[in-house]
Amino acid sequence: MRKFKIFKIFILTLLAASVCSCNKYLDLKPQDGITQQDFWQTKEQVQSAVIGCYTGLLTASSSGHTIPDFMFMWGELRADMISASSSSTLGSSNDELNVISDNILSTNTVTDWAAFYRVINYCNTVIDYAPNVLKTDKTFTQAQLNGYLSEALTIRSLLYFYLVRSFGDVPLKLKSTTTDNDLVQLATTPQKTVLNQIVTDLNTAEGYAVASYGTNAYDKGRVTKYTVNALQADVYLWMDRYADCITACDKVINSGRFGLVAGDAGWFNTLYVNGNSSESIFELQFDTQLLNPFYNMFLTSTKRYLAEPNIIEDFYGLDSNDDNDKDIRGADAAVHTADLTIWKYVGLTANTTRTVDISYAHWIVYRYADILLMKAEACANSGRGQDALDLITTIRTRANALTSNGSTIQGTDQHPDPTDVNGLTDYIVAERAREFAFEGKRWYDVLRNAKRNNYARIDILINTIAKSVPPDMQQSAINKFMDHNSHYFPIFQHELTTDPNLVQNPFYK
Repeated sequence: MRKFKIFKIFILTLLAASVCSCNKYLDLKPQDGITQQDFWQTKEQVQSAVIGCYTGLLTASSSGHTIPDFMFMWGELRADMISASSSSTLGSSNDELNVISDNILSTNTVTDWAAFYRVINYCNTVIDYAPNVLKTDKTFTQAQLNGYLSEALTIRSLLYFYLVRSFGDVPLKLKSTTTDNDLVQLATTPQKTVLNQIVTDLNTAEGYAVASYGTNAYDKGRVTKYTVNALQADVYLWMDRYADCITACDKVINSGRFGLVAGDAGWFNTLYVNGNSSESIFELQFDTQLLNPFYNMFLTSTKRYLAEPNIIEDFYGLDSNDDNDKDIRGADAAVHTADLTIWKYVGLTANTTRTVDISYAHWIVYRYADILLMKAEACANSGRGQDALDLITTIRTRANALTSNGSTIQGTDQHPDPTDVNGLTDYIVAERAREFAFEGKRWYDVLRNAKRNNYARIDILINTIAKSVPPDMQQSAINKFMDHNSHYFPIFQHELTTDPNLVQNPFYK
């Protein structure tokens, strides 16, 4: 662990020199030492460069936002678990409020993808230059190289997966940029082509990746074979490749390395406060040296976001007969009901918050519950409805989810027939909302299920929009969302200005 931190500090020092942004497209000019030709001489330098990719995920870009910041905004603000009614009292920017209200223009900085392409270029640099180190460092083995390549390929794939789900068609850059002369202006690549490239890269990464690094912190904070499998499952589910999704999920399940954290009094502390639990597959690792952005997002007097005011009633339900009978994922877990504080990343106990100096809760990218529910969704769409119900029951049992004892929540006491795909879909979407509240997944869950079979379930999306935007803007938002292009962000105006090959999403022209 000490060695990991030394390299982390080294890369942080390099990145500290790269605060200024490049005016050319995608900020592709390298602004740190890991891309210099004379750097690539030893295996230690390769390791430093790979850790630089991870550190790039954690450090703020020129916009002031970290990658987890964007993952939260892109995955939550357009959905229905963030409060819009209380927005006037928050420290949210106008751009953030406009996303919540579905009033998005191409000048909105929430749509600035530069931070993602910056780290993609770090990954491309490792992929391009690391193999040459085999010639200069005879102690560097092919197995070590393959492991590092798997990490770079997987991180790049994860970032592209966020981009295509958020923007649709995006530029696909697979080679590193090392000098100004290499900066090229790129057109967008169709979403399907980018997804196919992600699949190809993940297949390669799976063959290269290690199952374990030998320590828990490394196994949860660096890419392993099971990180690759989790991302494969997510990508396949988005592509409606259900058999492939189930296969990827089963690789994680059958590994025997993961399990749900017991739903007892220590559940919240184990999963969210301490992190790196037995349930965790991949977490972005903040620590005392590199604090997360969540304290300012959720806890200060100028916090940027609050939970939706009726979140417990609307998502988790209430037992009218027993106040102590509750879903453990709701009150004082997802949200502190007294003031609607989003709690997962700032709470220490049910009533105690973190202080700013210990704001290093990890950002959980994948955990075992996600694997079970992704498999359930794939099974529901593959004629395996009972398997889907059994998997959902496993999740609900751990959570003490409310059943038919007077609960107020739609979906809590659903008992869909195993052959009822629509009923199963509603059940899964509702369960994923409860399980992954504020983990950056809600918008993508809604869109994925709405768009399936040529938007056969656009009602899921419309119902979400009707709840999430202010009442006086609901009809306008609903009308907008009948155009499928509106489900993706516009390309940020700065990118259009600097690259004439880019064409704006048709909805925003």
